[in-house]
Parts: sequence; structure tokens; C-alpha cells
Amino acid sequence: MFLSLTVWKIFTILQSSLRAASNCAIICALPETDPSKCLIRQTVTEETLNPEDWLPNFGLPGFRPGQRQVIDAIISGRDTLCIMPTGGGKSLCFQLPTIARSGVTIVISPLIALMKDQVDSLNAINIPATFINSSLSQEEQQTRLSKTAAGQYKLVYIAPERLRSNAFMRAISKIEIQMLAIDEAHCISQWGHDFRPDYARLGKFRERIGNPQTVALTATATKIVQDDIGKILKLEDPATFVTGFARDNLSLAVETPNGNHEKDQRLIQYLQETEGAGIVYASTRKNCEHLVELLESNCDRKLAFYHGGLSPEQRRLVQEDFMSGETPIIVATNAFGMGIDKPDLRFVVHYNMPGSVEAYYQEAGRAGRDGNPSQCLMLFSYQDKFIQEFFIENAYPSRDTIREVYEYLRTIPSDPIEMTLQEIKEELGLQIGTTGIATCETLLEKAGAIERLDSKNNAAGIRIDSDMRTLIDLLPPGQKTRRHVLRGLEKLVGDFRGEVVLFQPKWLAEKLEMKWATVTQHIRELTKLEPISYIPPFRGKAVHMRCREKSFRELEIDFAELERRQKAEMEKLQSVIRLGTTRRCRQLEILEYFGDSDRRRCGNCDNCDKKPKPNKGNAKFADPEAALYAAQVALSGIARTHGRIGKTLIAQMLKGSTQKKLKGMGLDRLSTFGLLKKLRTDDVVELIEFLIDNGFADQIETTKFRPVVQINDEGQMLMKGELNLDLTDRMSTKLVDQIGIKLKGKQPHLLPTRDEDAEADEDTKAEEDTEAVEEAEQDVEVEIESEHESDVQPDSVKEAVAEPAPIAAAISELITSSEVADESLPEPGQVRPSYFWTWRLFKERFSLEHVIQARQLDRSTVFEHMMRAAENGYTIEADWLLDSSTQDRLLKFSRKHEGKRLPYMLGKIPKGIEAEELLLFLKCSDSTTVAAE
Repeated sequence: MFLSLTVWKIFTILQSSLRAASNCAIICALPETDPSKCLIRQTVTEETLNPEDWLPNFGLPGFRPGQRQVIDAIISGRDTLCIMPTGGGKSLCFQLPTIARSGVTIVISPLIALMKDQVDSLNAINIPATFINSSLSQEEQQTRLSKTAAGQYKLVYIAPERLRSNAFMRAISKIEIQMLAIDEAHCISQWGHDFRPDYARLGKFRERIGNPQTVALTATATKIVQDDIGKILKLEDPATFVTGFARDNLSLAVETPNGNHEKDQRLIQYLQETEGAGIVYASTRKNCEHLVELLESNCDRKLAFYHGGLSPEQRRLVQEDFMSGETPIIVATNAFGMGIDKPDLRFVVHYNMPGSVEAYYQEAGRAGRDGNPSQCLMLFSYQDKFIQEFFIENAYPSRDTIREVYEYLRTIPSDPIEMTLQEIKEELGLQIGTTGIATCETLLEKAGAIERLDSKNNAAGIRIDSDMRTLIDLLPPGQKTRRHVLRGLEKLVGDFRGEVVLFQPKWLAEKLEMKWATVTQHIRELTKLEPISYIPPFRGKAVHMRCREKSFRELEIDFAELERRQKAEMEKLQSVIRLGTTRRCRQLEILEYFGDSDRRRCGNCDNCDKKPKPNKGNAKFADPEAALYAAQVALSGIARTHGRIGKTLIAQMLKGSTQKKLKGMGLDRLSTFGLLKKLRTDDVVELIEFLIDNGFADQIETTKFRPVVQINDEGQMLMKGELNLDLTDRMSTKLVDQIGIKLKGKQPHLLPTRDEDAEADEDTKAEEDTEAVEEAEQDVEVEIESEHESDVQPDSVKEAVAEPAPIAAAISELITSSEVADESLPEPGQVRPSYFWTWRLFKERFSLEHVIQARQLDRSTVFEHMMRAAENGYTIEADWLLDSSTQDRLLKFSRKHEGKRLPYMLGKIPKGIEAEELLLFLKCSDSTTVAAE
């Protein structure tokens, strides 16, 4: 329901009158604004609340996908959570309702540059807006505060840290706040990335200003983060929108170079071939430095390096050169990008795998904001996951690490403790990074053990933990000076009881008309009162110990929740791996991940380019019922193989192939065997790919380059006849015609009605199918290695196995040629797992090249098999896979970093050494004696 102007004004006036005092943040006390400088208040009155009528104010012809629904919810008065991708137009969602209604919108924004860009854009179209942040002089801040109090702005952009200022809080208490808009709202969640403590205090700030209507906006938020946002802000039944993630002008592609050298060469080639401005993202500063050195020598285009360690001035210059076109390519960590709105960005390259689909799509989404075609390339390497696992380890430090940090801080007598994170890390000799130390401090602060302080101007701090109206009565009447100091402190703290309030000693001394030394003396005496604590002046960042006497066991830290959150982050990392290895439309994978209701194939990614185009009504022999029947049969076949084999074997089973391999695996005993025998095998393979692409089945790589197919929940529904869909308009014309001709008249609903008799028959049939597959399960593990589909086999492997010996023949020859009995060989009728035969070939002193040829495996899979063999108790030798030179280098490296944790060692690997080589070498060190130097 739309609120009329009168009702809305009454509503906001009531809100203002109900503003409640609340503990909000660490507050910086500043001199009060001079009321004589306040200007006459101006307001914008609205004539209509039809959003369409306000579009011309922004020079826009219409709304982007999803914007109108969000704006309607906001105008109707609902709290709103808007999850819309980078470049999707989130800002308009709160800017348009703001100018269409009376009152001011306070916008919480994380970046100074982002505030300035948005304010400049609004002022350019005559919408009164301003920002108040540390880039302004004290005088200019006061001027803008006065104008804000006078109602001269419609939108006021501030950083969350601004809420620490008493002067700002006093200024906004005089205005009509119609809405609170929070940009980059994922920062509210303690477990969202880019966490900033002041974001977590926004719920208290919202209460303090009367709980105005609130809209939280972000480009990335998992369900966990969404719940955190709603909980911390105390939103009531918020309207939640996840929309606009489809970006049809972006061409998403993934390549899998073999090793870092090949990855470097591919990046050089790509930049030589691709025109326009772009960003190359790497996961660490070290990798960025490597890429800058590499590209400066091999690329004739100007580039720059950006990371969080640069000074503010350096970052500003790099960003300005990039935005102006002076520097067309930026090599950066994920510190670069938030607030970057360069419409003509033509490409984004991920040199390393990012840690989540959210991070990937936010960074990739910075390309093509002008709507023109743009490219997004990920150079996928499975070993990159070790870097991300290291980051996750830092974000969720162990119980022992947190205890070490706490116990160390307790031993330091100074207060506050002015030590950098790096100094704490070095003193304790911890293997986690400084971000891990920061996380420890965050958890200790949440548990009430410490307080983290941040001041750049030698401030002091005071806290009053009491609900009493005043503490004056706790002092004897004769202590007039001390009572005078206490009154000054109570006035300074105001409504912010229970929080540290920062202040300038000189300013407080002037207010009290006393010398600071005298004030300090009386404050220290006042701290003998239990509710009062004092923090002496400090510079920079510091830690205040709230209670040194508490043991670590007494701290309330939910380690079970930490473990759950860490597991969730690992699952997000697995989602990136699935995105990098999927054979279906990559954008469809992303849309499903975010829960976007507008799900469809993009037709533009690397996987879609390999797929047949949809029919679009061009087929001559379309038969929707036959198409649905074929899909149900194929899904039933997938379900009955229990996700153990790939699409080619499934297609051959459905076709009714007479190959010995299928019989040996028991696939000829399945009830779906031969049900699609009228179709060609290629058509059945295409049908299975169609089901994968459209979300009815999933193709998963359980072993590198060995994808298997599994049915999912939506596929189960289609198979059982619970979805009555016309699939012919989604299939290729060729496939529709083949099904229409060969399966004409076939009726869908393959499975019988689920009455008791039919259910018993179906259960019996399913049980028989399961037994048939389980009997051959271990055979599948061996045989699946030979299922090399041309579209998934790397070129390097094809060359190495141009004329490979069949696996079964190689193994048979090995067994029959063994003259001496060996207990490692299987008993008659016993089936060994696939990795066993790889190990067995090495034990018989076959070379690495011969093993690759005989087993039809790529090098990485051979290494993986040997790791599995070692984990299952088989002795392996480094000589089998590593030459003496590599072993020497690895031996020196492992001795140099002895005692270090694996993620640390992986991050320090010497050039020319692969992660899989280090992992195998370390495993050999555990299972057998590594050759001496």
C-alpha cells in the first residue's frame, strides 16, 4: 500500500519522537555545532509515487531487470534486502524513492571514492546530496553537518565509522530521516568478507535513530550472510530480492593450463590477443608481483600493480590512471574493484581460483558495464585451492591459536597495548597470517575479553558501565573537584553507556577549565568506582584488556559455530571448483547458486559455444510427449547407475550396446538397458548433455577428467512425471527431429502410479538394479578409467597415449608375468581399486611415461593415484615419479621449512616445482626413506 504524503510525514515524525538511547559505537566527542550557522531547512515534496514518473530525473528510459520490484517494495514502506550483482543498478533502488518522498536518506557506504562518485553523479542531475568523511577538513565537515541538520540534502553518504561522532549524532537527531540505506551490506555479517566492526554496530545505530525504514544492498550474500544482515539490523519481515544476475554480454570461460609455466604463457597470449582495458586478478601479492614482472617483459601494453599494502596516495594514482585510460591493465588482488565503475572494461582474468562464486562473479561482473560484449577468463588450477584454504584457515583460527593470542596479551602490562598484528604474530611464532591474528582479536572482543581501539590523533577513552542516571551520589559531597570531573565525563559519554567513548584530552581539559594533569589524576581516582574504566591516550591501533583475570576457559567463544562457518566456507570453495569443472552453461550454474528466479542458458559461455542451439520451433517432427518420454528414460538410467559412471557409458547402456565392457559391469542387467535402442548413441549422449545443461542432472568430476553423471532433485521430479514440460523448444532441432521420428507415439510418465502393488514392483526392480551395479562397483572404478570422451581429454594426454595399450591387457600381462607369488596381487575373484593398478605398475618398475600410456591417465591423475595408494598403506618411492634433481631441490626446501604447516609450504614453493610434486615427496618421506643428499 502506498503511503500518502501526510501519512508518511506523520509516520516519520513519530519515528523521530521515539528515538531511543542505545549503545552504538566507540564515539569521538567533538565540539558542538554552532546553532547560529544552521541554514533554513528545505524539503522536496512529491506529487506522485509512481516510480515511472521519476525516471527522467535520472535520465533513464526504463528500469533494469529487478529494479522496479525492489523500488515498489521500498515505496510501500517495507524493510528490504536487495541482492543484485555488480553493475545491476542497486543505487537507483534507494535513490528514486528518496527523491519521491519527504525527508533525508542516510546512506552507509564503505569507500570514500565511492561516496564521492555517487554524490558527484547525483549533483550533476540536480539531486541535492553530500558526503561527510575524513577526506574533508574539520570546518567543511561542520558546514555539511549544519546543512544536513537544516534539511538541505536528500541523501547524505557517510562511512559506518562516522557513527562514532557525537556531533554527527546530534546533527541527524534534528532531521526527518525517511530511510537508512546500507551499501555493501554483506559487511554487516561478521562472517561476510570485507568485515568492518562498525558495520556490525549498525543495528544499534538504527535503534538510536528510531528504526527508520531500512534497505540493505549488496552484490553478494549467501543465505548465512542474508540471515546475519536481517538479525543484526533487526529487520521485520524484510522483502528480499535476489535478481538481475544474468549478464548476457559477458562471455564466461575457463581454461585448465598444465602447471604455472603454461598458465603464464596462456596469460601472455591472451593479453596479446585481447584489446581494451582489463583487470588481472591474482590471489596474493606475491603472485601479483610475479605477474607484473612477467608481463612487463612480454607485453607491450602499460600496466600497474594494485594491492592493499599500497599507501592511499599510491592507490589513488593507480586508480585514476586506470579510470582515465592512461593505464589499460591492472594486475591486482581482490583489494581492487569495489566502487570501480569503468563502463568500457573489456575483460577480467582470474589468474588464480577465487575463494567463492560470490567473489568470482563480483569481480568478473566489473567487465562490460556499458552492455557491450566482454570476456571473463578463469585460468583454473586445482592446486590454487590450497591458497584459498590458507585464507579460510586465517579466517577461522584454531582454539589453540586463539588461546595463545589471549594468554600473550594478558602478560603485557601496558594499557592500552600498542602492538601491530605483525608484531604479535612474530612474538608468538605463529604460522597464520596477520589476518588470522586480527580474527583472533575479533573473537576475543566479541567474548568481552578485549577492546580494539583505532585512533590517529592520540585520543583517550572512557567507559561507564552503569544504568544509574548519575554516579555523582557515589562520591562524598566534599569531593567537589572530582564530582565536577565526573559530571564532565557523564556529559561526554551521554547515552553511550557501556561503550568506550574516545576524546581529546586537551578538549576535555578546556571544557572543564582545568589542567590536563589534574583531570588525569581525578579520572584515575574515579576508576576505583567499579562502573568506570579509563584508557590513557594512545596513537594508531591498540588493544585494551577489559579483564586480565579471566582464564581462557571462562571466555564465551562458540567454537562449534566457528567450525560450522569454516565448513560453509569450504563448501563455497567447492562451488568454485564445480563452476570451473562443469560442462553445463556457466552462467546457469551461477544463477542457480544465487537463487536467481530468471534462470536460463546464456548461449555465450565457453560451454554453451560447444552445445547445439535450441530448436526455437524449427523442427519438422517435434513430438513433445516422445521428448518427455526420452528424457524420463534417460533420467531413470542415470538414477540406476547411482552416479558412478559417465555420460558415454550411460548412453551405451540406454542404447543397448553389446560391448563386453557393459556386460562385465552389469549394466546390461539394468531395467533401462536398451530402452532407447532406436536412437543413435550420439543422440543419447546429446540428450544426457541436454538434461545436464537444463538442470535435471549434474556432471561431477570425482577424479580429474573423469566426470560422472548424477540425477538431482529436479530430475527426480521430471522422471516421476511430476513436471509436465514441453522440452522440444529447449532441445536442438536435430535432436527433436531424431526423437520425433524414432520414438513417435511413445508416452511419458515412465514410472507407474505409486499404488502399493506398483510401489512394491518398483522397489523390487530398483533393488535388482542396485544389486547389479553394486556387484560391479569396483569393476566400474577400474573400467571408468578407459572411458575417454573426446571433449574432456586434454591434448597433452592425447599425444602421450596416441596408441595406448588397453588397461585390462596391461594389467593382465602384469599378473601373468609375475613368476613369484606376491600378496599384493588380488586373490581370484577379488577386485582392486583403480589406484592399486597404477601403484602396481610402478612397483614393477614401469616408468612414469609407460604408466601414463598403459593406464590412459594424465600426469596429475597418476600423482593422485599414488597419493591414494600411500594413504591406504602401500609403500611408494619418490624415484618412481621424481628425478634426482627435483628430489634434491625438494629435500633442501623441506628441511628449510621443517615444522611449517602444509598451506604455508605450498605458498613458498620454488619456481619449477609443482604442488603435486611437493605433496608426493612429503608423502614419500612418511612412507619410505627418501634418498639422502
